[in-house]
Amino acid sequence: MRTLSPLLLPARPRINKTISLYSLPLRFYVGQLALLTALGVLFTWLSRNEALDRWLTQMWFDAAAQRFPWQNNPWLDLFNHRLAKYGAIAMAVASLLYGLVRRHPRWIMVALLMGLGTAVVGVLKATSHHSCPWDLVEYGGKALSYPLFGAVPDASGPGRCFPGGHASSGFMVMGLWFGLRREHPGLARLALAAGIVLGLAMGFGQVMRGAHFFTHNLWAGWWVWLTQVVTWGVTTTLMNKEPATL
Repeated sequence: MRTLSPLLLPARPRINKTISLYSLPLRFYVGQLALLTALGVLFTWLSRNEALDRWLTQMWFDAAAQRFPWQNNPWLDLFNHRLAKYGAIAMAVASLLYGLVRRHPRWIMVALLMGLGTAVVGVLKATSHHSCPWDLVEYGGKALSYPLFGAVPDASGPGRCFPGGHASSGFMVMGLWFGLRREHPGLARLALAAGIVLGLAMGFGQVMRGAHFFTHNLWAGWWVWLTQVVTWGVTTTLMNKEPATL
C-alpha cells in the first residue's frame, strides 16, 4: 500500500498555549475606571466622615468594660478568621494547580490575580499609620485616630491597620471572574458576587472584634479589584495573542 508523503498530509493545527489569555474590550476598562473612580470618591467621603464607621463599631463595643466582647470569641475566630480565609486560599491554590497540570495559562493567571490582590493590600496595610479600633483611646486603647488623608498625630499608635487585610482574602475570590467569564459568564458573575459577599462578611467579622473599621474593608475590596483589573489588562495587552473585541 502506498503511503502519502508527510508533505501531502494535512498539517495539524498548532495549539497556542497562551490563547486562553483573552483580551477584554476597551469599553470594559473604561467602565471599570468610571466605577472605581466613583467608589473611590464615595469611600473617601465615608472614611473621612467616620459616622458609619463609628456607628457600626460602637455596636460591638462594651463601653462599661472598655473592650470588644467578641475580640477573642473562639467561634468567630474559627469560622471567620480561619476557615473562611483558608477556604479562599484553597481556591487560589486549586486554580494554580489546575493551570499547571492542564497547562492552562488562564487559570495560572487567575491564581496570580488572587495572590497579587491580597499582596497589594498587605503592603499598604504594613505601611499604614492608622491603628485598629481596639488600639484607639475611645475604645480603651492609647492611640489617637485621624481621618483618611489627614495629618498623622504623634501618638498614632502601632498603625498597620488600613486597609483590611483579612477582608482582602475574601475579596480575592473576585479573580475567578476572569477565569470563568469566557465560557461560563453566569458562573463568572456568581463568582464575582461571591467574592464581594465573602470579603464583606469576613471584614464585618473583624469589625465585630474591633480589629477594623468598616471602611477599611471597603478599601480592601477596592484595591483588590483595581489590582486584578490592571494586572489582567497589562498582561493580556503585552501578550497580544488575541485582539480585543469591541
